[in-house]
Amino acid sequence: MRKLKLQVQTTVDGYMAGPNGEMDWMKFPWTDDIGAYIDALTKPVDCIVLGRKLAEGFIPAWKSEPEGESQESIDWMNNTPKVVISDSLTESPWDNAVVAGGDLTEAINALKARPGGDIVVYGGSTLVSNLIAANLIDELHLFVNPTAIGTGLPVFPATGANQPFRLVGAHPFECGITAMHYEPERA
Repeated sequence: MRKLKLQVQTTVDGYMAGPNGEMDWMKFPWTDDIGAYIDALTKPVDCIVLGRKLAEGFIPAWKSEPEGESQESIDWMNNTPKVVISDSLTESPWDNAVVAGGDLTEAINALKARPGGDIVVYGGSTLVSNLIAANLIDELHLFVNPTAIGTGLPVFPATGANQPFRLVGAHPFECGITAMHYEPERA
């Protein structure tokens, strides 16, 4: 079965964005060591999962071939098939993307059961929280930026239950970000 990997930028205090979606706290420019880590993380990936709100900015941004990104990264982001999780869309307005709606657990488990490589989830916050709450993520890759913002959109949902994780590895990078790789402890 394919693995569902979460790759998300976060603050030290656990937010993936400010209260209004601000991401000005993210540490840039990235150094070569973090780029190599992300390349290794995404090498077995052949599908990207996005929430609708994130997809509306993410897909067009990469299609515009953003300045400062390598052509290899641009090509990978544009050529890798995408699944947009949405209950408001019935079909995709984007090239190389399909829409999946309905029950999240059923949609993700069906995607994981298909043949292929690993799947990476980039967000947005509602999708990430729902995937974590439903225990659907197989690997968490939290890129912790050395900033606290005090409030915002949390990575982890308030489920009222403990969610134990096992630390697989921690990788500090020259730019100040630390990648924390966790796996859920499942019974």
